[in-house]
Amino acid sequence: MKRSASEADLSPIHSQTVMAPSADHDQGFSDAVPDAHATVVIAGAGPAGLMLAVNLVRLGISTLILDDRPDKTTTGKADGIQPKTIETLRQLRLADTLLRNGARVYDISFWDSTPSHPLSRKGRQIHYPDHLVGASDPYILLAHQGMLEDVLLDDLKERGVTVQRDSPFLSCARDRAGKLDVTYEDRAAGENRVVKADFLVGCDGARSRVREFIPDARLEGEMSNASWGVLDGVIETDFPDLWSKVAVRSHTVGSILWIPRERNMTRLYVELSATAGERVDKAKATPEYVMARAREAMHPFSLEWKSIEWFGNYVVGQRVARRFSDPEHQIFIAGDAGHCHSALAAQGANTSMHDSFNLAWKLNLVSRGLASPSLLGTYEAERRKIANDLIAFDAGHCAAFEAGEAALTRNFNDNIRFISGVGAEYADGLLTRDSAGSGSPNGLHPGALMIPSKVTRYIDANPVDIQLDIPILGQFRLYFLIPDVQAAKGFLQSVCGLLAEKSHLSTASSAARSSYQTQSRGNAASDAFLCLDRYMAVSDILTLALVSGSKRDVFELADLPAALQRSRWTVYLDDVDGCIEKWVGMSGQAATVIVRPDGYIGAVKPWDVSQGVEAGRWVDEYFAFLA
Repeated sequence: MKRSASEADLSPIHSQTVMAPSADHDQGFSDAVPDAHATVVIAGAGPAGLMLAVNLVRLGISTLILDDRPDKTTTGKADGIQPKTIETLRQLRLADTLLRNGARVYDISFWDSTPSHPLSRKGRQIHYPDHLVGASDPYILLAHQGMLEDVLLDDLKERGVTVQRDSPFLSCARDRAGKLDVTYEDRAAGENRVVKADFLVGCDGARSRVREFIPDARLEGEMSNASWGVLDGVIETDFPDLWSKVAVRSHTVGSILWIPRERNMTRLYVELSATAGERVDKAKATPEYVMARAREAMHPFSLEWKSIEWFGNYVVGQRVARRFSDPEHQIFIAGDAGHCHSALAAQGANTSMHDSFNLAWKLNLVSRGLASPSLLGTYEAERRKIANDLIAFDAGHCAAFEAGEAALTRNFNDNIRFISGVGAEYADGLLTRDSAGSGSPNGLHPGALMIPSKVTRYIDANPVDIQLDIPILGQFRLYFLIPDVQAAKGFLQSVCGLLAEKSHLSTASSAARSSYQTQSRGNAASDAFLCLDRYMAVSDILTLALVSGSKRDVFELADLPAALQRSRWTVYLDDVDGCIEKWVGMSGQAATVIVRPDGYIGAVKPWDVSQGVEAGRWVDEYFAFLA
């Protein structure tokens, strides 16, 4: 973390404050001497930890990844990648392998049996209908957790970073200079090691050890007795909906969820509790018992397994940590360390990775001294809100499984945007500025995600998806939505001119340019094909973009302000599916949209073309948190 000259001149202080689990941080002292340094230490190399590491390493932040397992995930565990996560992986240019090898599920069917009627299909529907969700990839992508982890691990390896395996996190202490000493066990070397760090992030699961070092961060909520067995394998059956997602409610056995999988496999979630609230003997939770219950539930259809790749068992609980970070904003938790729930709606890995996606760019800006540390406070406010929304949904979802097809159908219809990830939204705050007259009822609004749209890139006439076209480089995006470029020349000139003067953005942009020259992004050889400088021509903090309703032959790039001329790769023509109308629904003269580095809308506002100065001040005021 960047420090002032006076802080840098302090003599080294070797005595340290030992941070006891969930206790006052001023207890005791330790003589441990660190043997390495990393800006961020991540405990846990599952989806949350690896997503955080991939983003930090790309942004040029020195990162140490600890994992207590001797090797990576090879089978099973989380398997459903939701539409919003697919979009995120596309933005990171990491989706291709998963899209090629995973299975895609577009529909869901509902089956039920009663004492008087055998098992039969009660309904079938599209999983993510366009009029409700509007996702670019309207399906669930099924691939076991190891496949996802491999993609992230390969990206890290290409950038020269690997996971420190067989190395569980043990403890941390804060020295008097404000640094953390993170202690972990190096089992291969047979000794404990200490690494000096600015930040520690616990992505170490529901039994998180890191969480114990955040005061008052205990999990709160309900643990049920509802037990489920999970089987991944190749099935032989005459059941007709094998390749759809299927929710089954059997009057004798309970609920089963079928999920098609990669390599001709199927995952079955089988309810083991015969009655609501029944505690299931753990000895019963065997593959043989789960298969027997599944066969009974699916009668009169045949059901046999040719092979079983993975078996698991879990007890449903819905809990959220009271805190996601410590008061000093140096220790954080993400993923299952912060929230626990059922696996029935394929939310765990997705929500966990978006925790990390939210945190990474904020750590980058603060660790470089480009933003106030208060920015890190938004992580807990935003992601704990999503966690609570998830738990509320999950409790209703589990209850709907118990109630049968009609309740489950209603639950899906009511929550389909949230399930997809598209409907996970943040409340008003430092980074989500609502304002009178912003956006439109059905368009963009602060705290929501970008609405997918297709446009034509001006410079080369390429049709592109606007939400994917600008690479993720830890930067904000400012879109000018201009129906008529000629009428808005003065507006654009005023906004760009004001931002180029002494403003929060210009000051931060100058500091960022210096920071990235000293501490460059963690680029890989493949990044050369992306020509990343195209998107940082004006600033490393902000990419400018113009979406114009004017035809291509109506204006030249030379007609635009200098900053937009330099941003020539992000000038777009709104000539495909009405991006401006989708986003702000306006027939007016201009609008500005600020998009955060994680793709969420920070602020949106329409303007008259005579209000260029006001618009420029409005944009710069948003960035007041920049140092």
